[in-house]
Amino acid sequence: MRAAALYSVAGALLLSALSAAPAGSTEAAPGASERHGVQVAAARAEARGITFGACPKDQGLPDLVKCGTVSVPLDYARPFGKQIRLTVSRVRATHKDPGNSKRRVPGKGALVYNPGGPGASGLHFPLVGVLPKWKRVAAAYDLVGYAPRGVGPSAPLSCQDPRQFTAGPSLAPTHPSASYKQRRVARARAYARGCAARAGAALRHYNSLNNARDLDVLRAALGEDKLTFMGASYGTYFGALYAQLFPSHVRRMVFDSAVNPDPAQIWYRANLAQSAAFEGRWADFRAWVAEHDDVYGLGTTPEQVLRSYEKARTRLAARPAGGRIGPGQLQEVFLQAGYYDDYWPSRAKALSAYLKGDGVPLVELASPVREAAAEEENTNAVYTAVECNDAPWPTDFAVWDRDNTRLARVAPFETWDNVWMNLPCAYWRAPRQTPLDVRTGPGEVPPVLILAAERDAATPYDGALEMQRRLADSVLVTERDSGTHGIAYGPNPCVNGYVDAYLLEGRLPQRRATCGARPEPKPERAGDLKAGKRTPAAAAKPGGRPRDAA
Repeated sequence: MRAAALYSVAGALLLSALSAAPAGSTEAAPGASERHGVQVAAARAEARGITFGACPKDQGLPDLVKCGTVSVPLDYARPFGKQIRLTVSRVRATHKDPGNSKRRVPGKGALVYNPGGPGASGLHFPLVGVLPKWKRVAAAYDLVGYAPRGVGPSAPLSCQDPRQFTAGPSLAPTHPSASYKQRRVARARAYARGCAARAGAALRHYNSLNNARDLDVLRAALGEDKLTFMGASYGTYFGALYAQLFPSHVRRMVFDSAVNPDPAQIWYRANLAQSAAFEGRWADFRAWVAEHDDVYGLGTTPEQVLRSYEKARTRLAARPAGGRIGPGQLQEVFLQAGYYDDYWPSRAKALSAYLKGDGVPLVELASPVREAAAEEENTNAVYTAVECNDAPWPTDFAVWDRDNTRLARVAPFETWDNVWMNLPCAYWRAPRQTPLDVRTGPGEVPPVLILAAERDAATPYDGALEMQRRLADSVLVTERDSGTHGIAYGPNPCVNGYVDAYLLEGRLPQRRATCGARPEPKPERAGDLKAGKRTPAAAAKPGGRPRDAA
């Protein structure tokens, strides 16, 4: 695989990546006080339960979905101290067999879902039950989503004025100058200061370990003795933390697009590996566009398509499209194509139209959604807080500069964009934790079903292999020659069959199973479909936050 070579390049850079982290900058591993705090909070939540009723109006959920709240301690070492409320959504199991309307399906309790991030909300998840591929699961399970701590209505976190967050147009140099780097360092410092000023002492409590603890309190509040959980992307990481912390509370777990849980990868090294992997996925997209040159006219080779893209970048730098879309917005839109194959046709069509003089499709795709500015800034704030709190990061920009300058020589597409998003962690003002060394032995936890696309760039495939190595008895299903991020209940019936068998019957394949590639997207000719305005938080960046705010 083309991306595999880049992984090895990144690996050579990573050995010294954390050398600048100061001694004494980490906290001790979680102790008895936090474990006791979870027990107290879970018992309290079990006694109170969740009263479900109308959902918050600003979430835009139909009456079919009911919402409630569960209280969790801000600090699990102080379970009787300050509490925060997590908003939870649910649609009850239908108990209707999709293949036989007269047959009643017995209930299996709650299926709790987390879409990743950090910073993504799962409140809309229960709506998937109306989709054909989900109906068997929706018949058997109450579908439960929630907004994790800090997200949306769950004690929202913010680090800056949302009106500043969607400012544009912007540049996105793949080989930035020294002066540009210093401007971005200043912005990162200011963002870290803003997080500390707005959150105060609470900032340190937004982390992955607390997300796992919150999940156990939610389990208890739902009245479940054991948890059935599906996590995507970053949700697989704190799902793995949950399995380590609460092994006797696990019933079934599906990890879709697994994060590498090796403590050495959390999170600086994971982002380097991700930047390397995106170069391979960017090449996949350009190869597909070249195959359809008769539709898009952007070049018959991946190299010619790249030249077309660079031509658009140069033109947008000189004159932003619609006064709002510069190279930065262009790069963001095409980065989304690295996550989802479904985005390939609209991105190629917009680029083709722009170079032919019609900028409307590109403006529609790339313009900031002003109404969603607060949501997007909140997502970014939670992403930053969790990743910065979870582990040590280099505190000397010279380390970031050295590692990413080397990486950008072979993987320029995402590398520096990833740096700027994570750089506030170099100047973070809350204590850092030591990542938990996730490992479970044979028989300690029920088998976990891990799903992975072989060319996924957001969570590179090596992470799924490492997740399986660390979780004894787990099973890995691989979608070959595919790279879409998140493969459960997509267009591949082979993958969906494995998930159905596991969730509905507890059946698993052998330790490793494979499925063929999903169908490639079909090209769109101009006028076939509207380019479509992007929706907030449309793509997740695992360790990753939504990149629309990745």
